[in-house]
Amino acid sequence: MASYEQIIVEQDGPVALVTLHRPDQMNAWTWTMSAELGRAFAELDADDACRAIVVTGAGRAFCAGADLGGGGKTFSGEGAAIGTADDAASARRATPAHQLSTPIIAAINGAAVGAGLTMTVEWDLRVAGDDVKLGFVFNRRGIMPDADLLWLVPRLIGASTAMDLLLTGRIFTGREAHELGLVNRSVPREQVLDTAMALARDIAVNTAPVSAAITKRVLWELLSEPDRSPAARRQHALFAWTGRQPDAKEGVMAFLDKRDPQWQLSKRADYPHDL
Repeated sequence: MASYEQIIVEQDGPVALVTLHRPDQMNAWTWTMSAELGRAFAELDADDACRAIVVTGAGRAFCAGADLGGGGKTFSGEGAAIGTADDAASARRATPAHQLSTPIIAAINGAAVGAGLTMTVEWDLRVAGDDVKLGFVFNRRGIMPDADLLWLVPRLIGASTAMDLLLTGRIFTGREAHELGLVNRSVPREQVLDTAMALARDIAVNTAPVSAAITKRVLWELLSEPDRSPAARRQHALFAWTGRQPDAKEGVMAFLDKRDPQWQLSKRADYPHDL
């Protein structure tokens, strides 16, 4: 693995653990952190031995939003208010998380607001502490919600609920986020990382790499497909393809034999890009 300044990357068998590592700044987001996440995700996605990625924060926060060290120019785009121009360019060139073949799970172990919450919504699954503070606080900082939040959040939790969270910028808890459907699990804070890692290991062992990659990537793609018929045709073609692959036989035989499956296909090399 490459070396990084603001994140730590560790491999635990088929699961990678990425830790946002600016604990003295509550892991505040910078372009450097964003660029490093992009590079780490790309490297892990290219590794067939990595079947799931968990991201958490060092210390008492997950990510307290953008680093405000730039003062009034923080969001102006001028100079290096939140990192260098090179890091900003690198971050913008990174493959979006929804186009990667490896599931990414956020282990939200502390406060996640602004950019700190935005990044988790762009990933695949989220585990949050019951009492952690979350918020899309952009309007309270004089800017509008960033990334594609106005497109994505309504699709995840409905327009009315999204309007509440995005327009007001209010703080809410991990427990409420789970009730609203924004996070997938809400557990006591001290159990967040263990819960996320267990979820990642379950995916790594029990789901076929290509099947999981297709499910993740095509689900995200179909969020922008308004017509049910072509969506169904695409899914039927992909289902038929997976049914002809050796992992389909292995999945059935492992279940019948009451053993862990031994998957054969590569999440990257064998992905059916032509379907």
